[in-house]
Amino acid sequence: MLDTNGLPEWSTSRVDASDWCPVTAHAIPTRVVLLTGPSGSGKSSLAARTGLPVLRLDDFYKEGDDPTLPRVPGSEDIDWDSPRSWDADAAVAAVVELCRTGRTAVPEYDIATSSRTGTSLFGIDRTPLFVAEGIFAADIVTRVREHGVLADALCLRGRPSTTFRRRLARDLKEGRKSVPFLLRRGWRLMRAERGIVARQASLGAHPCGKEEALGRLAAAAAGRCRASQEAPTAQV
Repeated sequence: MLDTNGLPEWSTSRVDASDWCPVTAHAIPTRVVLLTGPSGSGKSSLAARTGLPVLRLDDFYKEGDDPTLPRVPGSEDIDWDSPRSWDADAAVAAVVELCRTGRTAVPEYDIATSSRTGTSLFGIDRTPLFVAEGIFAADIVTRVREHGVLADALCLRGRPSTTFRRRLARDLKEGRKSVPFLLRRGWRLMRAERGIVARQASLGAHPCGKEEALGRLAAAAAGRCRASQEAPTAQV
């Protein structure tokens, strides 16, 4: 559970809150922290540590028979790491509806079969903050900010080799795709990881490690949102 009462002076997770402001409880009192990062960077585990409601943005993937799905250049593999494999409009609509009403219908997605298996109702009760995490979260930062519901946007970063091992172990355990596909994808993503983080930063997600991310999440949960509504300068 996040410590929303602040962090000790000596903590490396402590953040400078001088550019944060109180969240007012008017038309839309609920805010969202968008959490992104390369596949395998630890987004889901970090989000779970906060104790906040978590919306899984990866459930908004398109289905495997969608004709608009992109392909990996020079391959017949579907490029599931391209934002064009994902329904950004539906994701934004779900985030905004959660902020306005506290509940929304979300798809149930099976990664192994690349298909939606149903729909469920996701609610956050009266919680004033929730986390929306996924590898394409940075792609909706601007749109969520324009709706006035963005508390913060974070991009987890680490060592590409560590991310590769974590991602492969997870995907093999869950049987997400065939082993050859996972190895091809893993190698490609490891080589591209620094560029992935740079792109997400350019879209408005602040790149940081887990401790800093937890500090910023604690600040947001305590009721402080970034005073500036403009996209932050990318730092990678």
